[in-house]
Amino acid sequence: MKNVMKKLKFKLKNVSFLLMLLNICLVNAQVYPLKKIVVIDPGHGGIDPGALGLHRQEKDITLDIALELKKWNNMFFKNELDLYLTRDSDTLISLADRRKLASALKADAFISIHCNSAHKGARGIEIFTTKKTGQQTTVSQNLAQSILDEFRLQLGFLSRGIKKARYSVLSQSFNQYPAILIETGFISSEDESMYLADKKHIQAVALAILMGIKNHLNLKL
Repeated sequence: MKNVMKKLKFKLKNVSFLLMLLNICLVNAQVYPLKKIVVIDPGHGGIDPGALGLHRQEKDITLDIALELKKWNNMFFKNELDLYLTRDSDTLISLADRRKLASALKADAFISIHCNSAHKGARGIEIFTTKKTGQQTTVSQNLAQSILDEFRLQLGFLSRGIKKARYSVLSQSFNQYPAILIETGFISSEDESMYLADKKHIQAVALAILMGIKNHLNLKL
């Protein structure tokens, strides 16, 4: 009887954890016969540090976000997305090779992750699509809006909107695959630089991007 009571007490203490696991199992019981292919592109790398923030370099922040995003997809969503990283270490990959990977995989989404830098008063997130117009223009805009909404509503980031630019990494996407470039915050400002220097905040940013992707692709949570 004593052993039974100990087991019951242990179970009661862990009820929240068990309920969380049950919920995750129910979510992942869904059948996804055709996984969506998503290419995550951590900007810069190797000898190209990107922007030099007040606390960290851009190349390190973007890689950390990408790696955390992959962990979220694995840990909580059982690799529901077929996720590819253009780099998973401090390596410089050419812009052409980043584009080629997305094209070869026939990606359902391509997300290039970056950090902004300007005067110290600049803040917020902005997302870019290519200036070229094609079959994927509207889809890219919708993907950008979905992720922007997650940053604004869940993380409280100031939205600087969706913009168009002639970024090389996006240049071939307009007729092939939806593609966006995210500027996750200004590492030239003290508050956003500090925010992106904290691992828990990196994890939150990664989750916001992942949820935005999932919402855009209409995948059930």
